[in-house]
Amino acid sequence: MAVLWLSAGLAAIALSVSANVRSETDRVSTEGEGLRASYLASGALERGILWVMWGNLGLTYTAPDGLPRFWSPNMRRIPMRFPSGDALVEVIPENSKLNINTANPEDLYRVVFAVSGDPVRARQIADAIVDWRSPSASPSIFDQYYFSQGPTFRARHASFVEIEELLLVEGMSPELFYGNYTTGPDGRLYARGGLRDCLSPWGSLGPFDVNTASPALLEAMGMPAEETAAIVARRQSQPFGVSQETGPLPPRIAPYNGFTIYTLRASARLRRADGTYSEVVRTAGATIKLFDPTKAPRPMDILRWYDDAWSQAAIPPYPGMVIRGGNVPGQPGFAGAAQP
Repeated sequence: MAVLWLSAGLAAIALSVSANVRSETDRVSTEGEGLRASYLASGALERGILWVMWGNLGLTYTAPDGLPRFWSPNMRRIPMRFPSGDALVEVIPENSKLNINTANPEDLYRVVFAVSGDPVRARQIADAIVDWRSPSASPSIFDQYYFSQGPTFRARHASFVEIEELLLVEGMSPELFYGNYTTGPDGRLYARGGLRDCLSPWGSLGPFDVNTASPALLEAMGMPAEETAAIVARRQSQPFGVSQETGPLPPRIAPYNGFTIYTLRASARLRRADGTYSEVVRTAGATIKLFDPTKAPRPMDILRWYDDAWSQAAIPPYPGMVIRGGNVPGQPGFAGAAQP
């Protein structure tokens, strides 16, 4: 009996140790893949910045299939393949977002409502944005709320310098700012963009580019949800060139070129030795300003760099990202797409 009890105890200890070793091995493997994916995202972002700069300089080389080898205006997505994995670089003009400093309160309300779906909260946030950017000699009613927070602070009562300031206004949440996930008809989780994709200190008052404006901004500017979904599905594979391709558009939506400030976001996933893809996805982002190559002494400036830039493209399924070693049906994936 003593031998049996001793054997059972040793077996329990061995099982516990093996379980701990396995969990630690998985944790270390995940952290290692995350670090490598982070470097892959940063490398893809730097390559994307270089390609955009070359495109701005007029270096419009073409691949054997006739497509641009690097970047050309209206290219919203740049798929990239590396020996260690794949990445997708999104090129988002800041002018295709609503200017948070000059937009009128009603435009702000419509955009926040399109993202949140809550009219009361949308009105509160729109009023808080107007208060934040408006000069005030004495504390406002919103400042009273900020004084109750810990640590306390007061609204700038000046223009937004960085869009991240929006996280401080009353009624805002990280889910509304960055975006959240929604369950699709097939039961999968799909990423949904936030106010960061709709508002910008470098934005405009329109017209907003139909090729790059966020779905929420398109709806806020008067485009029906069904038409918005159709346009988003089409532009992922081929950008719109002229307004006749889309049919009648709202007055503030149109195909548009001539941007100078872009935000680039890279989402990267490692490829294992057996050809399958890691579940770990990492992102990086940057905001750049392009200059006229005939007048400026340098081609561009990097205004901001983000080591982690949450993106709707960071969570599969999305067009272009491989899922479990295969491409999304009907979409141009990394494995099947021609790579420069």
